[in-house]
Amino acid sequence: MGRKLSGRFIAGMAVNDALAACQHVNSEGIAVSLDSLGESVTTEVEARASAAIYHHLLDAIHERGWNANVSVKLSQMGMDFDPGLAERVVGEIVEHAAATGCFVRIDMESSAYTEATIAITERLAARYPGCVGTVLQAYLYRTAEDTERLLGQGIRIRLCKGAYKEDSAVAFPTKAEVDANYVRLMKRMVTFSQNGKGVFCGIATHDETIIEEMLAFVRTNKVPQNAFEFQMLYGIRRDLQRELAADGFGVRVYIPFGPEWYPYFMRRLAERPANLLFLLQNFFRA
Repeated sequence: MGRKLSGRFIAGMAVNDALAACQHVNSEGIAVSLDSLGESVTTEVEARASAAIYHHLLDAIHERGWNANVSVKLSQMGMDFDPGLAERVVGEIVEHAAATGCFVRIDMESSAYTEATIAITERLAARYPGCVGTVLQAYLYRTAEDTERLLGQGIRIRLCKGAYKEDSAVAFPTKAEVDANYVRLMKRMVTFSQNGKGVFCGIATHDETIIEEMLAFVRTNKVPQNAFEFQMLYGIRRDLQRELAADGFGVRVYIPFGPEWYPYFMRRLAERPANLLFLLQNFFRA
């Protein structure tokens, strides 16, 4: 089962595997975000080694002219034992991205990291405008406020539902509430305007009901197709990815890779069993 999962949802163990997958996805007219799996490093040596992979990816993307960016986790860069180190290491990655015309998404982890992740993103965005963004999770109560906070600074957001187990003190407890909040937030993101300018955001979902609602909203409100993009995971609903791309919408696929895939996914599944159900439901779909 592990080999099948890794073959379907993980690009491979090595950087070259990820680059090959990136090239293939790009050839179908779909953008990519490369994600080197791993988290909770315990030494600066490990953090620097993780960062080196991203510097390699940025050079490869630039040299090949691919439609791709990268996604990094702060805990993979030393956040748990030295937040200053994590910010410096990620700052170096963002600086590299700015020099090569690329973009870095600082991924969101559990709610314990939310404020620090947003604050680091804000500081780096002030230094490298347009080169860095982050992720907001619709199941957190605070996300509506965080949305306004980031949009007001022109910082790009990836909106997802949230995959970590969270207490009802900080997160909506039911799927219906999460879905309703997601819909409200996505509509706000694609219609936000400040001084005549919007903010390009990623609508990250595989939920066909929400996607259909988004498509109807876009048509009714004449939202340009290039004002946002849909984002999905590698190996999940490939048919839907291609369909949206064929209809002229931007689609970006997150491609995870690396030898850390097994402990990473086991932690996610242990934290929130619904994640396993999601994978199994999509394993047999196109």
